[in-house]
Amino acid sequence: MNHKSFLPALVIVLSIVLANCSFPSASTPEPTATQTVSTAPVTPTETPPALSTVELGRVENPIILALPPAANSEDQIAAARFIADQFIQRTGYAVVTIVPDSYEALVEAFAAGNAHMALLNPYAYTLAYQRGLVHAAFATLNDGDNLYGAQFIATRKGGFKSYVDPLTGENTADARTALLQFTDKKPCWTDETSASGYVIPAGYLTANNISTRPPAFVEGHPTVVRSLYASGICDFGGTYIDARTFPSLESEFPDLIEQVILVWRIPEIIPYDLFVFSSNMPQGMRNLFSDQIPALMQTDEGFTAFETAYTIEALQPVNDAFYAEFRTYVEASGVDLSGLLDK
Repeated sequence: MNHKSFLPALVIVLSIVLANCSFPSASTPEPTATQTVSTAPVTPTETPPALSTVELGRVENPIILALPPAANSEDQIAAARFIADQFIQRTGYAVVTIVPDSYEALVEAFAAGNAHMALLNPYAYTLAYQRGLVHAAFATLNDGDNLYGAQFIATRKGGFKSYVDPLTGENTADARTALLQFTDKKPCWTDETSASGYVIPAGYLTANNISTRPPAFVEGHPTVVRSLYASGICDFGGTYIDARTFPSLESEFPDLIEQVILVWRIPEIIPYDLFVFSSNMPQGMRNLFSDQIPALMQTDEGFTAFETAYTIEALQPVNDAFYAEFRTYVEASGVDLSGLLDK
């Protein structure tokens, strides 16, 4: 990955709307009347924001809302302007927005105190959390779900045993019991960025002290299934649930479900994108903004703004403990998170 000089690339795309009177403290925010004041671009700093002599949320040290990396549509920028303006009106704090070039730049912006609220992908969140930079606030929902799982599959003719009840879909043994049969076997993974097709399954193997042969990265969940069915490429693989029912596979291989068996299911621990706050925001301030987001999304204008700016339709309040298992197995996998952020 090309490492970029992130902070000069952060572009402030909105103006700060400020009160004519003083901004409140974190513990007692009061809404104020507003006027438009221009701002200078965010610049690098070696001084942690917590050491700043200017209170966070004032004009000289505004709260910074980050858009998705490289967001450049006028609609997104306008939506972010609306969200920032609503935060100002509802909290009385100064709020500006930035567009980072990448998730790598965004994580570094949190480190430098140049981002305070953002929607992060799971890898960016995990890296930022490991560095003590952010706290999870809201999970995004996909078809009503806030997490999803994965599965280990293998071929029946390879002599592997299934530890999944065919009627209930529940595992019938713990992970180590089921996965020990993969010792010294060759896995097929999708690609190095896939949570369900590589990172989390690999983490489970490592966490259970199961050593395997060097893997084959075959690019795509259906390709993992095809590779197993063809045999000779690998012995087992990891995919989303249930990649075996991918439409073209079922028509191509009528006996696929019988031949490629489900060995063990990884519980639903993999998140979608999540909304975070900077660890440098005082707890009272984080609580205040956390309260405003659901209230704002209950309005038609607010819902449309969040959908446009961040491509999200629903949020669920969470905390960092909600993602503990995901972080555990990402760390066990040994992947270089900084190398996965923007691939």
